[in-house]
Amino acid sequence: LKERKVYIDVTSSEELSPFWQFIVGLLPWVLIIGVWIFIMRGAQRVQGGAGGLLSFGASKAKIHDVQKPGVTFKDVAGMDNAKKDLGETIEFLKDPSRFKKLGAKVPKGVLLFGPPGTGKTLLARAVAGEAAVPFYSISASEFIEMFVGVGASRVRDMFKKARDSQPSIIFIDEIDSVGRTRGAGLGGGHDEREQTLNQLLSELDGFEPHEEVIVIAATNRPDVLDPALLRPGRFDRHIIIDRPGWKDRRAILEVHAKNKVLAADVDLDRIAKGTPGMTGADLENLINEAALIATRDNKEKIDNQDFEEARDKILMGAVREDTVNDLEKKITAYHEAGHALVARELPGTDPIHKVSIIPRGMAMGVTQQLPEEDRHYYPMKYLMNRLSVMLGGRVAEKIVFDDVSTGAQSDLKEASSLAEKMVAQWGMSDKVGPLSLGRGEEHPFLGRDISLPKRYSEDMAWLMDQEIRRLIVEAEARADEILKSKRTVLDKLAEALIKEEVLDREDVDRIIRESA
Repeated sequence: LKERKVYIDVTSSEELSPFWQFIVGLLPWVLIIGVWIFIMRGAQRVQGGAGGLLSFGASKAKIHDVQKPGVTFKDVAGMDNAKKDLGETIEFLKDPSRFKKLGAKVPKGVLLFGPPGTGKTLLARAVAGEAAVPFYSISASEFIEMFVGVGASRVRDMFKKARDSQPSIIFIDEIDSVGRTRGAGLGGGHDEREQTLNQLLSELDGFEPHEEVIVIAATNRPDVLDPALLRPGRFDRHIIIDRPGWKDRRAILEVHAKNKVLAADVDLDRIAKGTPGMTGADLENLINEAALIATRDNKEKIDNQDFEEARDKILMGAVREDTVNDLEKKITAYHEAGHALVARELPGTDPIHKVSIIPRGMAMGVTQQLPEEDRHYYPMKYLMNRLSVMLGGRVAEKIVFDDVSTGAQSDLKEASSLAEKMVAQWGMSDKVGPLSLGRGEEHPFLGRDISLPKRYSEDMAWLMDQEIRRLIVEAEARADEILKSKRTVLDKLAEALIKEEVLDREDVDRIIRESA
């Protein structure tokens, strides 16, 4: 061909064989599936999941070792009434035949409710420890995931495990995460949460009479729970875990002080009486904070001063090292002296514990009052005196400086809130009458106050405003009368505060006695 000068063009074929065409077409799908598997496994690791790729629906409930109960009723200080109520549940788990013999039905569900930190979770663990049965614990928020249907699947799996190991206990902490009223507030409900709640209701209904599974749930917001969750046959028994009284606080302090080295001047009775409203968690924190303060000061034992400093830090915040000028210090001194003097002169008020003008947290000063005993009822005279004490600081500023400052902002807010409750919730106004109109109540859901109709007219709202103002004006006038008649004592208290910065009850009593 070359000799005849024929043109020859040779090109290689670029077409792939069918086999390689298949491989090349498959590669993008393999890459996509690989990335998806990687993301799913990463999500499982982050969320603490275990098992295979499709184990999202498996329950995340933690099971506690039956052979090592860890916590029993001996480890739970106070709460005698709650322990007594739960004793029946323990007896049923230990010997169910005794109840079945007489045809008795033990509640399927027990709801523990009370403020945060009061020991609801600890009490549930103690029930399992006393009964020596498998204990499945889970936080209600762990049911909900990004995938629809996962929450309901986890509920089913948890109840299946509990039935397989009966007698057993299921403990659901913070059940209000999934058990809130359906369709409440603006924007309606949450589909995944509602599916989880529906499955939980179904499982509670699905218990057979012979099943030995008890469900214990805890919440600090029983008012937001769906009514279907609370009806008989589901959570039959409701147990209140309230803030401990002073005797229970004493017992709690003893438990947490077992491994602490305390000085001889530490009086747990006095500390217990001086911490009204504190929960078990607060008291544990108090003792730990006192130990930290003693350690920082290189002490060998925790003394009473460490507990005083720890309580002040927890209640009011750490000391601020702000530079306060002489005028502001004088205003603060008269403000706190006004609170203290009105509290000292009015009958039936809580005794003064400490008056301080040392800046702590957001406050420039503080007047602490501690009740001598736990209160369950608040008479109207006591509340009116509290209003006068709250306004005493502002009145003192007005008398001495012929002016008022922003330092009374918190006092005015608390006084307005208290007066509103007295008028609109507790029926302490003759003009409004013995009515509870719901005004001043807080609602946890956005738009709940919009969706619920008001129980009063515009005329009644205006009347309540007038009565709230009247109570505050009367309380202010009473504080003004006391401080003007005791102006010399007011000056002496303020001078002592400027000099000492902190006065205790004995100091205040001595100054008033010497100035009389």
